[in-house]
Formats: sequence, structure tokens, C-alpha cells
Amino acid sequence: MKKFLFFTLIAVFSAGTVFAQKKVLKDAKRALGSNNLEEARTLIKQAITHPETANDPETWKLYGDIGNKAFDNERMNQMLGKPANEKVMYNGLLECYKPYVKADSLAQLPDEKGKVRNKVRKDIAAILKANHPYYINGGVYYNDQKDYGKAADFFEIYWEIPTLPMFAEEKDAFNLDSTYQIIKYYAIITSIQANDHDRALRLIQRAINEPFIENSAYKLSDLYELMASEYLQVGDSTNYMEVLYEGAEKFPESKYFIPNLINIYIRQGDHEKAMEYLDKAIANDPANACDLNSVKAALLVERKNYADAEAEYNKALAQDPNCERALEGLAVNYILQAQDLKEKTATMTDRQQQIENDKKTLEFYQKALPLLEKYTELLRARNADESEINSALLKLRNAYYNLSLLGVDKSKELQEVEAQLNIKQ
Repeated sequence: MKKFLFFTLIAVFSAGTVFAQKKVLKDAKRALGSNNLEEARTLIKQAITHPETANDPETWKLYGDIGNKAFDNERMNQMLGKPANEKVMYNGLLECYKPYVKADSLAQLPDEKGKVRNKVRKDIAAILKANHPYYINGGVYYNDQKDYGKAADFFEIYWEIPTLPMFAEEKDAFNLDSTYQIIKYYAIITSIQANDHDRALRLIQRAINEPFIENSAYKLSDLYELMASEYLQVGDSTNYMEVLYEGAEKFPESKYFIPNLINIYIRQGDHEKAMEYLDKAIANDPANACDLNSVKAALLVERKNYADAEAEYNKALAQDPNCERALEGLAVNYILQAQDLKEKTATMTDRQQQIENDKKTLEFYQKALPLLEKYTELLRARNADESEINSALLKLRNAYYNLSLLGVDKSKELQEVEAQLNIKQ
């Protein structure tokens, strides 16, 4: 008898709990109908956490309706030319999205008979389809407020909505044009601005995996550049290198991937690999001889391969006679050869050979001098940093001094250069 009474009390208690929660939902609907949104929010937040109503699609549908109502109220004011609270409007738009998605997913679960009776999808799909363009506006609004994380939320939702299961059978529900592709980029960029690197990497990878739509804002290669940059930011050197390799293969014309690989190999002292990628870069971008051929020449100089270095510098100067890197590099190439020869001559006893070597040394300095003079003039013409000009003047001083020792009177020029260096010191 006691046991029967115990189970009866449990049943009565459970029925009372269910009734109480149904009343909470009813009151929330009433509050929504009377436009008392704060009361409606308070009540619905009870329902979404209570076990009796937390898994009911109608509960989450109602939660979404509350946010959507806040959005609609302010949007209507805006359309009628009345004062509108944009923050309230866009917060409502953001608030409705996740509850609507959850309501639809719960409604897709089969009942005890194994059947799916989704009674909320039609309304939710219509609302999200109508609201879709406004997520761009919300993203722009929060971007202007410099709340980049929230801006990314809006842009990502705009990106996400057309891919929801509720639209799987509606291939033409959305016009996925270049604007759609640009908003993906905005979602990524605002995530980066928010310093949310994990999110940025996730979105970049997703954008790469999806079909790319040509647009005016960015190229497919830019996504790989952003991914490499993000891996660099988080200190993931392994993935950074992998993206550089992949980018170099996919986009050989890019000025990001191969040059970065070259710099890495140069820093690591792996000149063979650096040369390999330099040759690729030169082949892919022959118009950039000033930078690329000059870098290759500098690596050759380090190996004391002066003749090949000279050829590379001359390729750069043939394309751009004012290429500062090549002018300076070729001058240094000659000076280094002159210094090497001077050191060898100093250990010789054969006077005739010394005379021959001095002639060659003189030729090297004479070749270097006009290059250095032009390089210095170019630096001054563009108001280069004082340190750059001083460095060029020191090289000029070296050339004037050694030419004077070898019988070419450059004493006047030497005094002028030393005076300039003294003034700046």
C-alpha cells in the first residue's frame, strides 16, 4: 500500500512539473505576443534548462522567435524612418540564430515510431532566409564598433546559413555569388583582428575546402598566405613550412611563398635549397630581376663565385639600371676580389707577379667606383636613412683610399667623403 502510494505521489509530482513547465512556455509566448521581450527571455531561459522542456523543438523555436522579434521591432522602426536602436536590432538577430538551428535539429530526431515530424522547419527556414542579408549589416556594424569577435560571428553566420540541412533540398535558395565569397573573407579577417587564431585557421581551412568564387576582394592564394601567417603567429613552424611548400606549388607566381622559403633557407644556411627556389622564383617572375637576381648573386658572392655573381648582378642592372641592390652588390663583388688579390700579393716575392696583381686590383676598384658613386647619389635622391648613406660613404672611402695607394689620385674625393662622415658623426 505504501509502495503504491509512493509511485502515485511520483506520478502526481511529475505531472505537476510538466504542467508547470508548459505554463512557463505559455507565459513566455504570452509575453512575446505582448512585446514584453525581457519577461519572455527570463521565462524561456528557465524552459531551455529544465529537463521537461529542454529537448522540445518548440522551446527553442520560441527562444529564436524572441530574438527575431527584437530584430523585427527595430528594423520596422528603421524602415518607417523612426529612431532605431541598431545594437538592440543586431543583438536580436544574433540571438535568434542558434536557438533556431537547435530547434530544427531537435525536430529532425525520429519519434518512438521512427518517424520524423519536423513542425518547425518551414517557419524557421523562411525566417532565416529572409534575415540572411542582414547578417552582413550586423557584421559591418560591429566591425565599425571595433568589436571584431562579434563582427566575425555575424559574417560567419551569413556564411553558414546556406549550408544548413534545412536548405539542402533548395539548391537555388541563395544566390552564392562573389558577395558570398567576400563575406567569407570578412569572417576570416575579423577573426584575425580579434586575435582568435584558432577560429581564423578553422575558417581559412573551411574556405579552402569549399569551391572558390572569383571576386574583387581577394584571390585563392590569399587564403594560403593568411593561413601561413596565422601559423607563424601561433609559433607552429611545421605547419607554416607545409603551407609555404603547398603555396609555392599551387601559386608559383605569388611573391609570398617562394620568397619566404628562400629567406628561411638563407637563414638556415641551406644555400642549395635557397638557390633551388631562387631559380624557380626567377623563372616565374623574370620582371623582378632587381630583387631576385641580386639575392642569387649575393649567395654566389658568399661562395666566392665572383664571376657568376657578376653575371647575375648585370642581369638585374640590364633590366633596371637604378637597381640599388645590384649597384651596391656588384661594387662589393669587385672590392672583395680586390681585397683577396691584395692579400695574396702581400705574401708574394715575385716582383713581376706583384705588378700584375696590382694592375688587376686597380681594375677592380675602378670598376667598383662608378657603381658606388651612382648608388650613393640614388640614396641621397630618395632621402635614404643616414645609416644607409653612411654605409655607402664608407665603401666610397675604401675605394678612393685604395685607388690613391695604387697611383690614381683620389685625395680630393677622399677628403670630401671623410668630411661628410665627420660631419655626420
